[in-house]
Amino acid sequence: MCTLHGPVPWSQHDPRPELIRNVLDFDVQNLASVPGPAAPLCAKPRLTLRLVLSFGHRALSIQCLSYISCAGSFWMILHINHIQPERVALTSSVVSTLISIAGEARIPPRVLENLNVHLDWVQYKANFREAVTLRRATRGEELLPWVEVGVDLRQLELETLKNEFVNALEHSPDKSRDGQKRVYIESFTPMRSSLIWKFNDLFWQHLPLWEAASGKGYDQALPSGKSDANNPEAVADAVADFWTLLKDLENHNQLPPEIFVLEIGVGTGKRAALWLDRFRSLDRERGTQYYPRIRFLLGDYSMPTLNRAMETVREHRELGSFLAVDAVDPFKSLSFLRYKVLSIHLTNVYDNLPTDEIVVRDGKLYAVEVRSYVPAAAAASISESFGIPVTEFARTVNRLLEVGPQHVHPSGAEQGVAFWRSAWDAIRLEERFVAIQSILDAPLPAGLKPALLENFVAQAVSNQRFQLSSAAVESFLNTVPLLHPRGYLQVQDIFVTKLEDYGRMFRGPGKLDGSTVNWVNGALLAQVGAQAGYDVHFAPFQYRPGSRTSILYTTQRE
Repeated sequence: MCTLHGPVPWSQHDPRPELIRNVLDFDVQNLASVPGPAAPLCAKPRLTLRLVLSFGHRALSIQCLSYISCAGSFWMILHINHIQPERVALTSSVVSTLISIAGEARIPPRVLENLNVHLDWVQYKANFREAVTLRRATRGEELLPWVEVGVDLRQLELETLKNEFVNALEHSPDKSRDGQKRVYIESFTPMRSSLIWKFNDLFWQHLPLWEAASGKGYDQALPSGKSDANNPEAVADAVADFWTLLKDLENHNQLPPEIFVLEIGVGTGKRAALWLDRFRSLDRERGTQYYPRIRFLLGDYSMPTLNRAMETVREHRELGSFLAVDAVDPFKSLSFLRYKVLSIHLTNVYDNLPTDEIVVRDGKLYAVEVRSYVPAAAAASISESFGIPVTEFARTVNRLLEVGPQHVHPSGAEQGVAFWRSAWDAIRLEERFVAIQSILDAPLPAGLKPALLENFVAQAVSNQRFQLSSAAVESFLNTVPLLHPRGYLQVQDIFVTKLEDYGRMFRGPGKLDGSTVNWVNGALLAQVGAQAGYDVHFAPFQYRPGSRTSILYTTQRE
């Protein structure tokens, strides 16, 4: 019979300790019933389960929960990375199941003593994870003892948890996972270089084909069913703030003859049209004659998107210019506007850009590498549906990314798009953590100084994972040189504004209908902004209740 040793110390800092008790009381009460080895075999050794929770304002660590095991004395660390009170019962059941698995000695001791288990609630209905996912750490060719298992509570079936969890760990630490159940379509690569970003580019370059097949516009696939960029009240407030800036410049005889406004990532063009409509109306109302001096630049790398936006803003076509712009390096196309643009706006662009990820564990750094795969059963089903030999599945996916959906299937574009949609739905990411010897070996975004990242990492807790938001950082640094000395950059997106918030919920990547979405490391961007001479501020998007969007706003330092 297993017994409980020691008290459970509750944090005095957490404002809702009852929430944590709701999770743990169930497990504490049931530890006595966890199956254990026969009495003669159980002497002094014990298993210690350390729970790291993130329900409150800071992580709570409980280190005294233990019970008898004949396997030896070792740790299994369990991280609960979500804050949804309504899912406490589910989390409690999962914790109890995991404790019973450890108590049944179904996991080898050398695995258990190096095991970290992360319980997440993945808010994206479509994502790149399976319900139970194994992640290993490497240093060069050496496989390190550290083992991590991710559990997605959203996908999880309690009835199959035990088998899935044990199956994920059935190989000893010195062996790789059996690849027979997966069809890989790329080798391990840094996150930023993964094929999922090529899928993302494919979506925006062939957006009309995808929308025709899905029967809805891409903005309808957003969680709210529409883009926050087009909120009329938000646009009206943005216009009013901009008009106030222009008036102040005029009062000081600093208003340039041409007033440059830039929008990067124009979507349907609806926001630009709303902005121009509102600005023209306000200008007429106040008799300031600014509207004819506006030079509104719409930049995007997707020609189908630019063509659509051009039609949307046709009423203001004499003020508009439509430019092919890489969101990662706007300065490359727009260097002639250095120090001239008074307002630059982006909505849901940074969250759609490639990024690398970093893991901090026990003071050491690891880069996340991934490889895309499709479960073998799904690959076989898709191949059969489209008349493709399953041995050609991976090659067909790569050909899709190279030549587009019109040329990937002998029956033409319609079948090509159908194959594309099926493959995208099935794609998953296998992850591994690659040890980094020093900050200089980290996958630094261009323009980011190693010392800045070193200071940022020093703020992380001992077990934390976060995005570098690589392309977003580069975009920021390649955008601010365009700003007029009184100009500002405004970005609407899903930002993580505090580093500690990474431990409280899943931050991506997730799948939208055809594209990739990621939270953006706003805490790092604030430091990057300071390095570039700008203060970066964040404000909640107050125009839609429940919105996760924040607004990044820059002001130049004196």
